[in-house]
Amino acid sequence: MNDLQQDLASAFPALDITILGINEAGFEAGNASICDGRDLPWLQDVAEQDVWTDWAVTYRDVVVLDGNNEVFGVFNVTSNSLAVPANYDTVRQLFLDAAATL
Repeated sequence: MNDLQQDLASAFPALDITILGINEAGFEAGNASICDGRDLPWLQDVAEQDVWTDWAVTYRDVVVLDGNNEVFGVFNVTSNSLAVPANYDTVRQLFLDAAATL
């Protein structure tokens, strides 16, 4: 996701696309290791917000929001490895399509 963020920022700087992670509530112990060596912002979901439930997140989902902060699309990187160029292109285009809704 770091590479995708850098790609989008350099190729489309005017779109101001930002990728960040949201850790599931109850899994705080892994925050330090998931952030190690990465630049993306990392947030911790809490019971009061319960974003994972509200968005019906499956582990390793990429939830893309539109300009109104509404779910635009979902792409799971467990079943669709970003090491496969077609998958990378698909999720990249998902971000670009969501940015076009502004």
